[in-house]
Amino acid sequence: KGPGGVATGVDHLKELGVTHVHILPSYDYGSVDETRLQDNVYNWGYDPKNYNAPEGSYSTDPYNPEARIREFKEMVRGLHRNGIRVIMDVVYNHTFVGDGSNFSLTVPGYFYRHKPDGSYSDASGCGNETASERAMVRRYIVESVKYWAEEYHVDGFRFDLMGIHDVETMNEVKAELAKLFVYGEGWTASDSPLPEDQRAIKVNAPKLNDVAVFSDDLRDALKGSVFETTQAGFASGKPEGNEESIKFGIVGAIRHPQIDYNQILYCKAPYANKPTQVINYVSCHDDLCLMDKLKLSAPKDATPDELIRFGKLAQTIIFTSQGVPFMRAGEELLHDKKGVHNSYQSPDSINEIDWSLKAKNKDVFNYYKDLIALRKSHPAFRIATAEGVREALQFQEVNQPGVVAYTLGEHANGDSWKKIMVIFNGNRKAVTVSLPEGTWVPVCKDGRIYLDGKGSVQGKTTVSASSA
Repeated sequence: KGPGGVATGVDHLKELGVTHVHILPSYDYGSVDETRLQDNVYNWGYDPKNYNAPEGSYSTDPYNPEARIREFKEMVRGLHRNGIRVIMDVVYNHTFVGDGSNFSLTVPGYFYRHKPDGSYSDASGCGNETASERAMVRRYIVESVKYWAEEYHVDGFRFDLMGIHDVETMNEVKAELAKLFVYGEGWTASDSPLPEDQRAIKVNAPKLNDVAVFSDDLRDALKGSVFETTQAGFASGKPEGNEESIKFGIVGAIRHPQIDYNQILYCKAPYANKPTQVINYVSCHDDLCLMDKLKLSAPKDATPDELIRFGKLAQTIIFTSQGVPFMRAGEELLHDKKGVHNSYQSPDSINEIDWSLKAKNKDVFNYYKDLIALRKSHPAFRIATAEGVREALQFQEVNQPGVVAYTLGEHANGDSWKKIMVIFNGNRKAVTVSLPEGTWVPVCKDGRIYLDGKGSVQGKTTVSASSA
């Protein structure tokens, strides 16, 4: 329990209703000296040293090799027993050091890509990049993930800067882990000698077999560019111009006849073979967290209550879109990082979850919990095929800027509801929208969710400012 008697830890995750937890890198990494834990150094762990051993600083006793192995397995088992699966963040794209790394000591020069002058190529932005297209590098990556899956019972992997790896390697990883979830960042940090058509980047997602990519199009359409701190998005006071990117996110990055692909933020064509190949999110550990971004980019006259409305609207779009919804832990409590955008080595005062926020922001927590429950109980929001989405999902003509509306028709994907209409209002004022024929039962209105419905409405409905 935490302040105010709230559930914390795993009890909190169960109460929230999430299905998977994505843990940041937990293999042995280089930036924390396990023999000097009294130095109180923290790092996210994107600096690999030994890929197939758990990080010792997370164990109770780094000097006892059994401790880290047993405790990692206990963590996975504990989450499994509570119905939660475990995704491990893996960083095979570079190593903490180049010349002195275990790879370089094994076969100097083989495991990395180099520039014509012999220096390390650096698509990772961290000093070097590995060469997954080479037979033994590919084999190492494939055998490493298999080891974590078989020995530690990890349920899936999130590949950091997956665009540095080649398509063939990622397809081989997925083939070996057929039943597990594999996804990654479909981009690089800078250029690479690996030809673009071979990279496991977003535009090449059609060549990837069931490997999912993050949608930066939807992310930045919702809240503004991660590279422009003060830029707002659809959900945060700049709704106009982002409508097509929002629609693209709603269909799960597939081809849909009602979307103008020329108006999408970053890509000008669909890149998902099916909606399950896209991860929809509004923030993660990287860049400003959601509350910090909203505070720094919202219109100057926006109130604290409006910031909460902006956040709720953004997440409602994420959790009612086709594809896979992803959220950063702490967002459901309005956790912020005091404006620190890259907190990879920041102290607890910045990174840790402040449980006192849970009682304080109970309304927000309940909204997230109900959003997750809504999605879980309605398969219409979880259609597995592109054809199924095109058949069931129809965008409505609203003829108002900053408003996106669509229907999911006739018991879509076996849903118990006959027809669902979803309306998003990114404007800071209420709008009135016409409804298709029939009597409609509101389940989400004005920042509240009523899972069993509340009242009824016909003909048209008013959608409050910045809400769904």
